[in-house]
Amino acid sequence: MTIRNFIPNMLTCLNLVFGCLALITIFEGQYDHAIYYVFLSGIADFFDGFAARMLKASSNIGKDLDSLADMVSFGVVPAFVMFKMIEANSVMAYLPYVGLIVAVFSALRLAKFNNDERQTDSFHGLPVPANALFLCTLPLLAVEPIFADILSNQWVLGGITVVMASLLITDVKLLALKFKHFGWEDNEARYIILGASIVAIATFQLLALPFVIVFYFIGSIFVNLLDARRA
Repeated sequence: MTIRNFIPNMLTCLNLVFGCLALITIFEGQYDHAIYYVFLSGIADFFDGFAARMLKASSNIGKDLDSLADMVSFGVVPAFVMFKMIEANSVMAYLPYVGLIVAVFSALRLAKFNNDERQTDSFHGLPVPANALFLCTLPLLAVEPIFADILSNQWVLGGITVVMASLLITDVKLLALKFKHFGWEDNEARYIILGASIVAIATFQLLALPFVIVFYFIGSIFVNLLDARRA
């Protein structure tokens, strides 16, 4: 393996390490802290793909390694976060296990992504990192007075889990934040979404993440409608 190949794979392994650290915090009972490691995993995941494209260092090993790391950081971690969150607010012994569908549907999403040739310039279904960031931020939102009652309801939590897991395997076309060049043309929507996201996160920190994911989802659908009208 050359140094050029090593750099993106090192970032992918860093993604996996952060995912494992998130699991440790969950096992220690601090599932509300998992989001910090998931956020770091997301940064590593973004830059490993970016580095692979810039260095022209894509490989089958790197692709498989990326999916395995993503499965832990963005599939297993949010599944356990939702399990623990529902468990903390439920009197039903089996309801928390609904959280495990996040892991199952994340695996299906990643398998679909690896074998779907349409997903080079766009995504079909919510990306697993976006889903993980949304779900893992909920414990932080739950302590905010405005969201406390809603996010302490076992049925609301179960419903959110099912809806978000289902979005992973839907065929809705979403914008991929992959830059082939840094010019404004053809990247307008990417820059707008990234710019708005950066401002929101800088203002409200990690609490902004669920709203950023919703903005990304709705914004992608809006871009699709504009593209269809232009065609």
